[in-house]
Amino acid sequence: MKPPLFNTALPIIQAPMAGVQNEQLALAVSEAGGLGSLPCAMLSPAQLIEQLEVLSQKTTKPFNLNFFCHRVADYTNEQKQLWHNMLAPYFAEYEIDPQSLTAGASRQPINQSVVDIIAPYRPAVVSFHFGLPKQAIVAQIKSWGTKIISTATTLDEAIWLSENGADGIIAQGIEAGGHRGHFLSMDLSLQQTTEQLIKRCVEHISLPIIAAGGIASADDVQRFKALGASAVQVGSAYLLCKEATTSALHQQAILDQQQDETTLTTLFSGRAARGIKNRVMQELGAIPKGVPAFPHASSAITALRTLAEKSAKSDFSPLWCGQKYIPRVGVSAADITHALMKKW
Repeated sequence: MKPPLFNTALPIIQAPMAGVQNEQLALAVSEAGGLGSLPCAMLSPAQLIEQLEVLSQKTTKPFNLNFFCHRVADYTNEQKQLWHNMLAPYFAEYEIDPQSLTAGASRQPINQSVVDIIAPYRPAVVSFHFGLPKQAIVAQIKSWGTKIISTATTLDEAIWLSENGADGIIAQGIEAGGHRGHFLSMDLSLQQTTEQLIKRCVEHISLPIIAAGGIASADDVQRFKALGASAVQVGSAYLLCKEATTSALHQQAILDQQQDETTLTTLFSGRAARGIKNRVMQELGAIPKGVPAFPHASSAITALRTLAEKSAKSDFSPLWCGQKYIPRVGVSAADITHALMKKW
């Protein structure tokens, strides 16, 4: 990571991970010399302000705010009925009336009102998933002196980002946990390993390339540096750290998983994301036909998740985790950051 781009001591970004972290993890990584990230896409305005206040008051180091910039797809009654029919046996098991479920999208793309909230804080970096927002928003954010980075899963996406305002590109390999950042095509056959993608991006693009996916050790970091990456972005390595808010069920699933226990699934949101296999993925298939487009799948599956988790079951929980994982139970985020970067 070049100092003119992020001005951090270490070339590592803590991947934003909604649902398993708050501002405390971002703060810890930034204070350790990396770029801490706050996942903002699912925060209410009040929550966003509260967490920004903590970050701005407790650190003078750079931090990153992450947002989605997807287009909210239509959700027809026919699509909803098909989805609810697929889940009907589970609704019956948990005595859920599907008519009681709200249809609102839980994940909203960035908009002007959100930009107005973050403007006074002038974050060092703003990152995006699923492309970039409207050019007016990109221009406004850059006018603060803020750097913009976004995720690419193919060379075509990386080129598009480089031509539309990105200052750096997160090259997300297929090994990465959580949601895929693809936006030009939903064809999963186009997805590459981190190594393949880094090689292609470094060859064709002059912007800093940030490796993401399959990074669990200092040796992994060193390997991607040798391939030309300017920095790395790491998420799963922090899932069990002291500052994470990963649920007990999620933690246990991580510790219990066997080799090759993660896979891509669309069941929890409507977009492909990598997580540990659980009951609903095994019974319905990880990517079955009939799952509504992102983010509409989440309301029905969340209703099941909520009740199952009350019974200490992760049958319907999104257990996001990368393909390569080294457990670090109760280790501080600072120690993990320094351990990963010791060979850079």
